[in-house]
Amino acid sequence: MLRVLGSPKRLCSGPTRRDLLQVGGLGLAGLSLEQLLAATGSGTGASNQVRASGLASDRAGFGRAKQCILLYLYGAPSQLETFDMKPNAPAEIRGTMQPIPSVLPGLDVCEHLPEISKMTDKITVVRSVSHPYPVHGVAFATTGIPAIDVAMELAPSDPRHYPYFGSVVQYVDQRTGRARTDLPQNVALPFQFSSQRTGEVFRAGPYASFLGSSYNPTWTEFQGKATRSVLKTLGANKLDCFDPYLGCSDDSHFRLSATGALPDMTVDRLGRRKSLLSQFDEQRRAIDDLAQTRSLSKYQDLAFNLLTSSRVADALDVRHEAPETRARYGQTLFGQSCLAARRMIEAGTRLVSVFWDEYGLAGDAWDTHWNHFPRMTDQLLPGFDKAFAGLVSDLDDRGMLDDTLVVVLSDHGRTPKINGSVGGGRDHWSQVYSLAFAGGGIARGQVVGASDATAATPTDRPVSPKDLLATMYHLLGINPHDTIPDRDGRQLTIVPETADVVGEMLA
Repeated sequence: MLRVLGSPKRLCSGPTRRDLLQVGGLGLAGLSLEQLLAATGSGTGASNQVRASGLASDRAGFGRAKQCILLYLYGAPSQLETFDMKPNAPAEIRGTMQPIPSVLPGLDVCEHLPEISKMTDKITVVRSVSHPYPVHGVAFATTGIPAIDVAMELAPSDPRHYPYFGSVVQYVDQRTGRARTDLPQNVALPFQFSSQRTGEVFRAGPYASFLGSSYNPTWTEFQGKATRSVLKTLGANKLDCFDPYLGCSDDSHFRLSATGALPDMTVDRLGRRKSLLSQFDEQRRAIDDLAQTRSLSKYQDLAFNLLTSSRVADALDVRHEAPETRARYGQTLFGQSCLAARRMIEAGTRLVSVFWDEYGLAGDAWDTHWNHFPRMTDQLLPGFDKAFAGLVSDLDDRGMLDDTLVVVLSDHGRTPKINGSVGGGRDHWSQVYSLAFAGGGIARGQVVGASDATAATPTDRPVSPKDLLATMYHLLGINPHDTIPDRDGRQLTIVPETADVVGEMLA
């Protein structure tokens, strides 16, 4: 048994310090002490207060989504090689790929998205997303922050940040009594964001900011091996590595992280916690037989319920799925993460985020400044095609799509004009780009907005990332113009007052 000795000093909330440290194994299973206390209403972070203002909750679709799966494509896919192709544009803009018709009349997609082309009647595509910040603004796309700069994006602890979408959902649910406490409700896959790339700086975005670390996502760890190698390029830097986003072993699965999603976690500390987690797993089966667990405080009872229950472990273990189901999502890290997300939603988790993240080399994933066309053809589009189409179609087949919101978000788009780098490249472009949505109150078979002849600017219904967030909150039954308190007790709106629900997206 893991045991922590220490002084029996009693905390103001009732349990003793020793009692709480006695379940120090929480951190080994992906739960921090703060997360445990928050789940029971005893957190020490922001005030237990959510104030209503602004948008009325009687608008169409409010609360239609009972749960949400957020897919984030870090680095930004090109609108011209996904949902907004321009085959009549000059060659230096249209590139080498051809459009194919989809089952939704008027919506052609890239030829390398054949599975998505068969299910566009289940989704809404927004072709007119626009904002003024062509940087890797994960925080701008997923939080209420009104502006972003590069320094903030590389500093998760910058006090200017706002809390992540999943963190706000978790916070509001707990403060309004809607949250379940038998499962983690804000889970992120496949591993802590930006932890698998070169360099020691974590990128900002999926953190709880002023709500407190107890509302950070509960991260998983990928358990498996990459089956394909690739030579990656970032300017003069090159790296030949095996990348699980290109293919992963059949025994791949996930487990709750050994860390509490700390952005300053070092590799050595991470390794030590993983070792402790392995030791803890060996002891796990014996916990139920320990007599002393019967007299634990309510905090420890909850902790041990999560630790000893097989529900989370089973939900994250995609090996329980039939081979044909796993193949439907694609045997890649992103595909299997989407499958695990569906399983977590089925088990009762409210919100699951899946990140297609950098791996091995910074400037990776969908950040295609170099070798744009080879990477899109061989490394990126096929995996996204299988995973997104597999997830939406599988949810629909299971009768889960109508109350499960699925969103595909990213930083920005790519430049209309191809640059002169090796293999061709498209640089950052935020004036217009395309994103996709499905389920949970989203209209089926809808295209919102349009861009000009070169996919450079919106020509119809410009939509900001804040409008999209407002729509997502609305569908989950949260007024996006409610306020939450920051560190100083000031009431800040969840998204800016200028943001509004995109009515054209709603069923």
